[in-house]
Order: sequence, then C-alpha cells, then structure tokens
Amino acid sequence: MEKLKKYLSVKDEDQFYHQGAVELLVFNFLLILTILTIWLFKNHRFRFLHETGGAMLYGLVMGLIIRYATKAPDVESGTVYECEKLKSGPPTLLINITNQVYEYQYKREISHHNVNGHQGNAMLQKMTFDPSIFFNILLPPIIFHAGYSLKKRHFFRNLGSILTYAFLGTAISCIVIGLITYGFVKAMVHIGQLKGWEFHFTDCLFFGSLMSATDPVTVLAIFHELHVDTDLYTLLFGESVLNDAVAIVLTYSISIYSPKENPNAFDAAAFFQSVGNFLGIFAGSFAMGSSYAVVTALLTKFTKLCEFPMLETGLFFLLSWSAFLSAEAAGLTGIVAVLFCGVTQAHYTYNNLSPDSKMRTKQLFEFMNFLAENVIFCYMGLALFTFQNHLFNPLFIFGAFVAVFVARACNIYPLSLLLNLGRKQKIPRNFQHMMMFSGLRGAIAFALAIRDTESQPKQMMFTTALLIVFFTVWVFGGGTTPMLTWLQIRVGIDPDEDLKAEAASQSSSNLDKNTTKAESAWLFRI
Repeated sequence: MEKLKKYLSVKDEDQFYHQGAVELLVFNFLLILTILTIWLFKNHRFRFLHETGGAMLYGLVMGLIIRYATKAPDVESGTVYECEKLKSGPPTLLINITNQVYEYQYKREISHHNVNGHQGNAMLQKMTFDPSIFFNILLPPIIFHAGYSLKKRHFFRNLGSILTYAFLGTAISCIVIGLITYGFVKAMVHIGQLKGWEFHFTDCLFFGSLMSATDPVTVLAIFHELHVDTDLYTLLFGESVLNDAVAIVLTYSISIYSPKENPNAFDAAAFFQSVGNFLGIFAGSFAMGSSYAVVTALLTKFTKLCEFPMLETGLFFLLSWSAFLSAEAAGLTGIVAVLFCGVTQAHYTYNNLSPDSKMRTKQLFEFMNFLAENVIFCYMGLALFTFQNHLFNPLFIFGAFVAVFVARACNIYPLSLLLNLGRKQKIPRNFQHMMMFSGLRGAIAFALAIRDTESQPKQMMFTTALLIVFFTVWVFGGGTTPMLTWLQIRVGIDPDEDLKAEAASQSSSNLDKNTTKAESAWLFRI
C-alpha cells in the first residue's frame, strides 16, 4: 500500500511538471503566432486590428481548445460535500478520510452555477496564473519602459495638464464609475439578482478605481507609427503612464477603507486614513524609485564602469529592479517606484552610460516590454475560458460599460475646459474627442481585477473588466485610424522638427521659456 502511494505521488509530480511544460509551450506558440501576425500587419500596413488585439484573439481560440479538448477529471472532482459543522471557510482544512489525514488550502468562493466537472481540470488550473506573476514579473518591465522611454521635453512642457488628467481625472473617473455601478447594484438587489449584504458601495468604488486605469497601448502604437501631433501623443501617453500608478495606489487605499459600523455609511476617520495612506504610499514609492535612480546615476558617473558595458548594463538593470522589490518589501507600491525610477534614470543616468550601454538598455527594456505586454494580452484571451469562476451578470456588465464611458467624458471635457483657461497653447476640441475615444482598458485593469477573485462580487468585477478590455481594444483600437481622419488630426510630424519650429516662432517675442513654465505650472496655479 505504501509503495502504491509513493508510486502515485511520483506519478502526480511528473504529471505536474509535464503540464507546466505544456503551459509554457502554449504561451511560446501564442507569442510566435503573434510575432508573425505583427510582421504581416506591418508588411501590409493593416491597422484595423493591433498586435494586442491579435494576441487576445489567439489566446481566446487557444483557451476554447484547452477548455473543451482536454480530458475531463475524475467524477469526484465536481462533487460538493456538505460540512454542516463549519460556519466559515478556514484558510487550511484538515480532513480525515479512512484514518488518513489530508490537508486542503482555501482558494476562493465558488458560485453554485460554476460547480461542474471542469473544477478539477488540472490543465485549466495550470493555465490560471498566480496574480503575483503579473505584479512581480510582467508589469514592472512595462511600467519601467514607459518611464525610461519618456520624451522629456514634451512631457515637462505639458506636465501640469498631464498631472491634472492623471490625479484629478482618475479620482473623478473612480467616483463616477462607483456611483453609476452602485445604482445598477441597487437595481440588481431590487429585482433579486443580488443580496443586499453581498455588494457594498466600497466594492463599487473599488471597481471604479481599477477600471480608471487606462492603457491605450494600441492607440499609442498607431500614433507612433503615423507620427501624430506631438502634443496629443504626449498628453495621452503621459496621462496613461501616471494614471496607472495613481489607479494602483487608489485601488489599494479603497481596499483598506473599513468603516467601523455600516460598510455603506461614510466614516470620516476611515476616509481620512485612506487618503493619508494614498498620499504616504505614493510619496514613499516616488522617493524609493527616485533614490535608486540617483544612486545608479552617481555610480555610473564617478566610477569607470563605462569601460565594461556588460557590467554597466547589469548594474543598471539590477538597481532598477531593486527599486521595485524594495518598495514592495517596505509595504509601498513597486509599480509607482519603478515608474519614477525609469523617469529619473532616463533624465540623469542615461547620459552617464557608455554608447554600448545606452543601446543595450534601450533595446533590453523595449524587448522586455514587448514580450510582457503580449504575454498579458494572450493570457487575457485564455482567461475567458480557462478561468473557472466567471460570473456573467448582464445588468452589471451593461452598467459597467455605461459607467466607463460616462466617467471618461466627465474626466476629459471638464478638465480640458479648466486647463484651457490657463494654457497659452489650448487643447483643441478634436484632441479632446480623440482623448475621450482613446480611453482603452488593458493590462493594469486586468491585473488589478485578477489580483482578488476570492468572493463572488470580485469574480463578477473580474469577468466584467475582462469584457470591457476586449471591447475597447478591439473596437476603439481598431477604429483609431478612421477616427484620426474624421477628426482631422495632423499626422506625419517629426517631434524634434515640431519643437524647433515652435521655438523659432516664439523666439521673436521671447516667450519660449515662459510658455513652457506656464503650461507646466498651471496645475499649481489653479
């Protein structure tokens, strides 16, 4: 009997590693298909479906195959056993079966209609990533590259506007989405689709904060390819970069907001504690990321590492990664730290690097960003079929779509009107329409949603967030080129030539520096 158990244990372990290899092979083939598709699209100048949309489509097909083509598990896997003595779900459960004690770990709550034979499918379980993989491995290279590839002159010239959209805009978006979805939740409670105690206002605000994270990677890639007006590109890129950082910290702050009595009631003490946490975490993460970048800049400036480009590149990479890990270890937000580390590295450290290291760091982080981004979008497609606890509620999904579009409008148009009161160079109406259209959801919203799927409300949020990502990437991403034409936005512009022309036109009246300062400092003069 003992030999049989040992044999089965070894067999299960071999099966586990075998399935792990199959999982990696699936993603490998998906990335190969995506790369070949990108080449095809670029070769034929096809812009109606971006590479990210293609990656999602391939993931969707592969997820469908894995779900319905893999063998069903044992019959016992889908069976529900009653435990009447248990009043709650303990984190660890010890079960005595024929005098043999087994240990089981709590994973998540499961809706009754999701209890089926697929629950024990080992392949589907392997294809469901641990959320820590997203936050610790896949997201840091994407965020660092966004900061490191920032065009500094254009960014700081529009800094006030970017900060306004990123901070005030994200807060407005979070509140509007929260209020509208709360109205739909109340309607669902009224018609009996939800219990009143299942979904609180704080849950709606949590959903609003994660859905406020815009990720217009598809639009920005087309903008870059077509050389769209520099100011529009900078406003949209800058907003999306900082908005991600703000949304992540805001989501965490709302998740720890806990009124002492009624979860739906406003508690001033809990509110100010959450605001304090938001400011403290954001400032601490900013300081942590910038500090590591300053240390890197000093090391590359006052040592002769430039004589050994490989060592210089290695040190640059490891110190940048350390900014993320240190922030996470200190209870801060690594994503914010690594973003500002990238911005500071580009501003100070980059100029100290040897020519070889400059080229290597640019190419290294560009490649890591490309790979991580496409893995995430492939996984989004897979997750629609491989995640086993989806909750599709048509009323909540409809309400979320309405809320996301209304919130984007409440963000862009009023803030643009406010900013134009102080900007020398106004944000034209067609730019505002394009920014409204470009509010796609992507990797950050998905990663924040999948981070917590333990309860049924969180599972409903995850399913809805996934559908919104699909819709915005495919429909809005595919409609970018026609929208640019319809709104008559300039394309084919060289950013450097555009700056020189603008500087020359302003030099006669000596307004170049004043204009830059006015645009950058407008937020602080409101």
